[in-house]
Amino acid sequence: MLIKKGGFYPPFFVYNNRIWSRVSNFEQNLFMQQNQPAILLLEDGTLFEGVAIGKIGTTGGEIAFNTGMTGYQEVFTDPSYVGQLLIMTTSHIGNYGVHAAEIESESIKIAGLVTKKFSNGYSRSSANESLQDLMERNGTVGISDIDTRALVRHIRHKGAMNAIISSEILDVNELKNKLSEIPSMEGLELSSRVSTTEAFEVKPENPTHRVSLIDFGVKKNIVRCLVDRGCHVKVFPMHTSKAELDAFNPDGYMLSNGPGDPSVMTSSIALVKEIADSGKPVFGICLGHQILGLSQGLQTVKMFNGHRGVNHPIKNLKTGKGEITSQNHGFVISKESIEAQDKVKVTHVHLNDHTIAGIELTDKPVFSVQYHPEASAGPHDSRYLFDQFIDNMNTYKS
Repeated sequence: MLIKKGGFYPPFFVYNNRIWSRVSNFEQNLFMQQNQPAILLLEDGTLFEGVAIGKIGTTGGEIAFNTGMTGYQEVFTDPSYVGQLLIMTTSHIGNYGVHAAEIESESIKIAGLVTKKFSNGYSRSSANESLQDLMERNGTVGISDIDTRALVRHIRHKGAMNAIISSEILDVNELKNKLSEIPSMEGLELSSRVSTTEAFEVKPENPTHRVSLIDFGVKKNIVRCLVDRGCHVKVFPMHTSKAELDAFNPDGYMLSNGPGDPSVMTSSIALVKEIADSGKPVFGICLGHQILGLSQGLQTVKMFNGHRGVNHPIKNLKTGKGEITSQNHGFVISKESIEAQDKVKVTHVHLNDHTIAGIELTDKPVFSVQYHPEASAGPHDSRYLFDQFIDNMNTYKS
């Protein structure tokens, strides 16, 4: 019989309106979670000991933190998180389970999860399964029961760095060797790992606009926001030619979000320059925003710590209004590079650190933002940007 703290599990018990036997997977997972040790080792040698969650294994990448209070499923399935170990600053993760509809891609994209408290069970009646089950099915390794406040404070002070999580290797020297083999995020192209391999279409019943969307790692809700506004969207692989994009006869182009360092994506930068020069409306989000900037002769830089969460304040310089936004990025357009030319105008700034959060071309209906106006997870303050894109297409067509 499995032993828990404070006594023995009964032969049968009720949980989430289901009857579980003494030898159920639920108990086995719970027992494993409570007893399997795990290690988190940072590039600078800082070590945290905790408890295994998700799949038993080893994983590594750049470690980052997200300040969102809710929406962990949307966050974990965001393709922009490829190659990153993610710390959730909210104390409890997994407590409302997961729902089949609340995904931004078809699988978990984070390289690994770090959390304070992890819940094997869940309270939401509409949930389909536990986060533990989803992580196991996706092969996602994680660690819980560590002081995430101390960890985040350390990263904020030291800056972004690589790290490794393991629940199968507890020898620190062996983990140091494996950690040294993990490449730096700077100079790393990752979009090809998540971009669609074949073009596909999504449309409403009576579409009014046609949009060619370049998939650098698109979130499902970006496509939904366009379809909700009457757009027939064709999603193309990132290495598609402009001729293929134009064969769809689009009224405008969408440049999606995605992972990695934009400065090494030379073919995508050249493609976006062609698109911007066409004169048709263009809307870029996150990585798409950075690539648009690079296509106009601007430069991008890696941030000391990125912006990740659903509570980031932005100021719209055109209206003077503030927005609370959803963000996920570790690179930004350089302010120095944008000051050296006059064809690109800054439209939005981040109020915490005054980094560039939005730009537009002064002579064409082309604009982009560094954050996520589809807001999944996150507030909907910025969804008006999709309406602005629709207005630009209407003007162009007329």
